[in-house]
Amino acid sequence: MLRTHTCGELNKDHKDQEATICGWVHRRRDHGKLIFIDVRDRYGVTQVVFIPSISKDAHQEASKLGPEYVVKIRGKVGLRPQNNINPNIPTGEVELAATALEILNPAKVPVFEIDDTIEVAEENRLAYRYLDLRRQKVAQALFLRHNLCRGIRNFLYEEGFLEVETPVLTKSTPEGARDFLVPSRLSPGEFFALPQSPQLFKQILMVAGMDRYYQIVKCFRDEDLRADRQPEFTQIDMEMSFIEEEDIFGLTERMFKKIFKAIKAIDLEIPFPRMTHAQAMAQYKSDKPDLRKEWNQEFAFVWIVDFPLFKYNEEEKRWDSEHHPFTSVKPDDMEAFQQGDLGKVRARSYDLVLNGNEIGSGSIRIHDSQMQQKIFTILGLDSDEAHRRFGFLLKAFQYGAPPHGGVAYGVDRLVAILAGLDSIRDTMAFPKTQSGHCPLTDAPSVVDSKQLKELGLLTVRKGG
Repeated sequence: MLRTHTCGELNKDHKDQEATICGWVHRRRDHGKLIFIDVRDRYGVTQVVFIPSISKDAHQEASKLGPEYVVKIRGKVGLRPQNNINPNIPTGEVELAATALEILNPAKVPVFEIDDTIEVAEENRLAYRYLDLRRQKVAQALFLRHNLCRGIRNFLYEEGFLEVETPVLTKSTPEGARDFLVPSRLSPGEFFALPQSPQLFKQILMVAGMDRYYQIVKCFRDEDLRADRQPEFTQIDMEMSFIEEEDIFGLTERMFKKIFKAIKAIDLEIPFPRMTHAQAMAQYKSDKPDLRKEWNQEFAFVWIVDFPLFKYNEEEKRWDSEHHPFTSVKPDDMEAFQQGDLGKVRARSYDLVLNGNEIGSGSIRIHDSQMQQKIFTILGLDSDEAHRRFGFLLKAFQYGAPPHGGVAYGVDRLVAILAGLDSIRDTMAFPKTQSGHCPLTDAPSVVDSKQLKELGLLTVRKGG
């Protein structure tokens, strides 16, 4: 290996040992004949001193170093003078007296300084994201995201869940937002869609007897963007068989209690409070109430339950699903449902709200093909249209579908709340701008005519 230690590893216990570190030149300070540089990597910063009497060649090379040069340095670990100790970093008591320096790669002067205290315009940050991510405060969100996902995986493994990957190229079955469509070269004129969620596949996995499924999965929606929206996002997706709402609530509460303890050293009180949709709307005029001040809590969880199953679309004069069309009717409201009094029918759905943000949503699903067809009919899908869109699900239900339900939690939104960030863009390694553009790669972009011809596509200019 090129290095023996990282830049966050050396301490006073390594005194007089030989060490080799690699990293980026963070700062350089010339003090007469002495040259000091701070070398930075993902793990921390180590101070290196170049002394002509120890190595004239290394000292000479050090005089050529610029910011963000990539270097390899060998030297002996020594203690810093008492007045030069930095108590704010793990390596602050030591420095490396260089005996050899190799410039692994020079660097252009960065377009902005690699400094946590400097504000940089977002367009510039995203265009040079590889520089932005060298800043500790930016990288911290990715570290937190990693720890969150690792904690979730460990928890769900202990709970008997099976991680299953579902297709990214799938059938277009719009669930309220526009699909991203992918043309098929082998089936001209036909399209795949990128999934808005793994909803139908995870239900089919329950029919398949998988019993407890989860996936940390990319989802895609072609919708207008805001601070908490991106065209691609990540969710923790779960589904379970032979369960009721209480099973989902209990599992979720144990999961977040464990995660918050590990990541934030906060001991959450469980069970989380519950509030009906009607109560939330009457008291807070919102189904996502922020209860931190009222309850005197930095993190206020609340379950919102008993959502309406349907909402009336005044513009199109028809009923729509409040959540999605695969949600079961609340048993107490089955009579109103059978009588067609749809405005009174509540759903077996639930949202988890944290600090005024919906971080998760789920429901107990329909598992009977006739009931599912009835819901489709209410929503304006006749039998032919329902089978065209969802025939594979209806068919699966005819082969012994168990009662099942699930939930999905937004990873990006969770990380933003845990890290105290205003936008989910700052929780992603390579996000899009608010207009859906990637300044780093300049995507989306035009493609050449040969590619379009192979796909049987023509482009039409707006206004042309």
